[in-house]
Amino acid sequence: MTANTRATHSIIEPNLPNTLQVNFTLTSSQQITYLDIDTRIPAKGVTAIYGHSGSGKTSLLRCIAGLEKAPNGSLAIHKDDWQATWQDSNIFLPVHKRPIGYVFQEASLFAHLNAEKNLRYAIKRADKKVTQEFYQRVIAVMGINDILERYPNQLSGGERQRIAIARALLIQPRLLLMDEPLAALDHQRKQEILPYLEKLQQSFDIPILYVSHSMDEVARLADHIVVLDQGKVIAEGKLTDVFSRIDLPQRLEDESGVILTGKVVEKDSQWNLMRIAFADHSIWIPDSGETLEQTVRTRILAKDVSLSLTQHEDTSIVNRLPVKVVAINADTDNAMALVRLKMGGEFLVAKMTQKSVYHLNLSQGTIVWAQVKSVALVR
Repeated sequence: MTANTRATHSIIEPNLPNTLQVNFTLTSSQQITYLDIDTRIPAKGVTAIYGHSGSGKTSLLRCIAGLEKAPNGSLAIHKDDWQATWQDSNIFLPVHKRPIGYVFQEASLFAHLNAEKNLRYAIKRADKKVTQEFYQRVIAVMGINDILERYPNQLSGGERQRIAIARALLIQPRLLLMDEPLAALDHQRKQEILPYLEKLQQSFDIPILYVSHSMDEVARLADHIVVLDQGKVIAEGKLTDVFSRIDLPQRLEDESGVILTGKVVEKDSQWNLMRIAFADHSIWIPDSGETLEQTVRTRILAKDVSLSLTQHEDTSIVNRLPVKVVAINADTDNAMALVRLKMGGEFLVAKMTQKSVYHLNLSQGTIVWAQVKSVALVR
C-alpha cells in the first residue's frame, strides 16, 4: 500500500522507563486508513488495542512491526536494561531487524512441514541460540507436546494457532504482536485457547500488544487498554479505569460494565458461595472451585447494578455496598443514564432510567447504596 503521510509533533517525554513510545500519523489515498496517534504503552504485561472494525487497530500494529511506513512517525522502546529506537526522523528499522514476534488471525503454518519442523524453522530465525530448556518451556506452556508430529491439516484451528504462537515465542522476541489471534476460531476453540494465552503472559516477560474487538478477550487477558476510534486514541489506561468510564464518544460495548480484580478470601460451604475481596470492599458470588487467596477477575455489568438511598435488608440481593456518585451521563438510549460510582478505591457503573435519576435526586457527591444483582467471573 502506498501511503501519503503528514508530519506531526510528538509530545512524548523522552526515555520514560518501561514504555513503548508511539507517534504515528498516516493517511492513505488507496484505503480508508488513517492514524493520528501519540501515546505511551507499557512495555510489560498485555496491552489491548481495542476498537470496532476500521478503527485503525491493525494499521497501528503494522506500523509498529515496520510493515507499514509512516515516514514522519517515531517509535522507541524503553524497557529495564534494553533501549531501542526503531523509527524516528533518521531511522527506519526494517521489519526483519525488529525483534518482534507476530501472530496473525490465521496460523499460516508451512503445510509441508509437521508442527515440530514449523517450530524448528522459527529457531533458525532466532537472533540468539534457543536453549533446550527454553524450547521445552514454550512447548509446555502452549501444551503442544502431543501434537508435534502432526501436519497442519491434521490440527484443529486452536491447535494450529497454538503452534503459531509457540513459533513466534521461539524467535525470542522483545515484543509480541497479536492481531486478533482468535478471530478465525469458533466459540469452543476460543475457550480452549484462552487459558494458554493466560499462561503465556504469566510465564514469559515479553510485552504483548493484543489487537481485538472482543470485549470478552480484552477483559480476560489485558492489563492496559488503548481504545481507538477512526484512527485516534479516545481512551487509554488501566483496564479497570477505562472500563468504568461513561464519557466516551462511543461505548466500549453495548452493555457497559466494570472489571474488578480481587482475591478469594472466604468460602461458605453451606450456601456454596465465596467472598471476593477488593481494596476496600468485598462481594459474594457462587463458588466455582477457586482456591483461597486465588486472584480472580470479575465483571459487573451496569444493568446489574441498582441504587437505593438507604440500605435494604428485605431484599434478595446479597451484595449491597455504600458508594458515592461521581458522574452521571446520558446513555445512547435517551431514556437511560449511566451513573459512575466510587466504591473505595474502585468504581462501579449503574444503568438506570433518567426518571429514576430524577426520582432519587442523584447528583455528584450523593451517597447511595449499590445493589449488585449479578457478578460474573472473567474466564
